[in-house]
Amino acid sequence: MLKWGAHSIIDRTQASLQRAAPPRAVKLITRASNKGRCYSGLVQEKLAELRRIIGEMESAIVAFSAGVDSTFVAAVAADVLGDRALAVTGVSPSIPAAEVEEAKALAALTGIAHRLLPTSEMDRPGYVENSPQRCYHCKTELYSLLEEMAAREGYAFVLDGCNMDDLGDHRPGRVAAAEHAVRSPLIDAGLTKAEIRELSKERGLPTWDKPAMACLSSRIPYGTPVTVEALSQIGAAEAFLRRLGLRQIRVRHHADVARIEVEPGDLPIVVEHRERIVRRLNNLGYKYVTLDLAGFRSGSMNEGLRASDVVTLRPSS
Repeated sequence: MLKWGAHSIIDRTQASLQRAAPPRAVKLITRASNKGRCYSGLVQEKLAELRRIIGEMESAIVAFSAGVDSTFVAAVAADVLGDRALAVTGVSPSIPAAEVEEAKALAALTGIAHRLLPTSEMDRPGYVENSPQRCYHCKTELYSLLEEMAAREGYAFVLDGCNMDDLGDHRPGRVAAAEHAVRSPLIDAGLTKAEIRELSKERGLPTWDKPAMACLSSRIPYGTPVTVEALSQIGAAEAFLRRLGLRQIRVRHHADVARIEVEPGDLPIVVEHRERIVRRLNNLGYKYVTLDLAGFRSGSMNEGLRASDVVTLRPSS
């Protein structure tokens, strides 16, 4: 598995340039090298703090989505808690089947015990009506079940994978986490998304460069009810697009219009396969198939929210 070698690369570059560079250039190179070491050292300090935080918990359930963040939390929990750690993946129509299978594989890779937990957010009117607070109702369903499981089976804490970068976006699910005393050890340790990716790569976790994921209901505009049929339609469309080699994608569901978001660099791939894409998405029930020229934006459905609808939380002091 690949290891990051930033220090050795800087050291080799510095040594080769020192032989020919004037004194001022040597000073600049040395300063850059020291800066790189300081950054790496800070990340390692945060990792040590994360291990300390989780290690003091006695036992924990990890809300495990198989994303970059929860996979890293699960791996560290397995390290420091051993068989006193359990990863639990919620299963519902809003979660692609491929993600569930990936969760099983990743749990086996990290060595953490793993269970699948059926959730029933579709029975919650607040979720189905799809207001800007939809995520609150979804997370309330999941965290209520995990809280009950923890109490029933003697686990001391429930953990999530939220990191420092999650604190500034529209995150009503964070309210549900607070209501159910869910801990966010990545935030407690001060880790950002980039740092978690760095540490995941260093550890050899295949999720280190995994694209950001979100439940399929996030593709449906606020105010349009969430249905099992729409979620199935979206999931099938995105699965088809991934088979074309596209990684970071969203199919935004506007009734009979599919609005495809991909990374700007992948726009030519969509154009190249446009006839196949149109044919497949037509067969799935979309009358019109469009390509968003602005490209992929995480949480693009939040762009039209009023300030009064946005929920953000900051870490407690």
